[in-house]
Amino acid sequence: MMGSLIDHLVGFGEIWLATYVLVFGSYLVFGWAFTLWSRHHPERKIQERRDGQKRRNKEIRASARSLIVTCACFAGGLYLQLQGVTLFDPFALTWWSAPLMFLGSVFLFDTWFYWVHRLNHFGPFKKWHALHHQSVAPTVWSNYSDTFFDAFSQQSFFLFMPLIVPFPPAIFIAHRAFDHFNGMIGHSGIEFAAGKSSRSPWPLASVTFHDMHHSTYNYNYANHFSFWDRLMGTLHPDYDEKVVWMEKRIAAGARREDGDEVPSRSAV
Repeated sequence: MMGSLIDHLVGFGEIWLATYVLVFGSYLVFGWAFTLWSRHHPERKIQERRDGQKRRNKEIRASARSLIVTCACFAGGLYLQLQGVTLFDPFALTWWSAPLMFLGSVFLFDTWFYWVHRLNHFGPFKKWHALHHQSVAPTVWSNYSDTFFDAFSQQSFFLFMPLIVPFPPAIFIAHRAFDHFNGMIGHSGIEFAAGKSSRSPWPLASVTFHDMHHSTYNYNYANHFSFWDRLMGTLHPDYDEKVVWMEKRIAAGARREDGDEVPSRSAV
């Protein structure tokens, strides 16, 4: 029995180590590449007057710690699923079922994230979420700047769902990879997704959506979509207007060939 336990610990440890190296390594590489790129696109910066890069080193250190838990959640769920510790056998992967299961996983995660995240803003949980909100102007480095509690409460989705929902490991791996880069871009403070699909009546969320959560605190709790916040009355009242402003600002920046400056919000 002891030998079997050690085998399981080693098996889990191997997946955790591989996950940590891949996630933290890509976090650093993508973070630096994105930071260099973003300097050439000031028109996409959401909070014009705040420099979130001042917290970069603190956020990288915090991320190195919190990823211990984040990667443990993912590695634990994946290892247990591979060992057959599930309520149901995973569905088969086909050309049509794979995208449906991926979207289903994203939807489930957004629902999980909304309610857990909202809970973390109240009562005794606020003190464990406070570290993340020290990044008032988030950057690409801010995504994993969490306490252990924060990381577990949000990322334990990837620990529990593989045991409950009959999606195969490939779906959760693809979803976790998507969430990794989507989360970094979503915290970057650089807008990519401003458009009709990210404002009323459409459900997708832009980078501005989560950026406003950091700058205002009590709004926009969801991750990928805005419908939970719209339904529960927690959408920032200026969100749709801010998306329109970002659309105009980015469009103006694309027409800078004549040397015109990017307009400020008051000038749009």
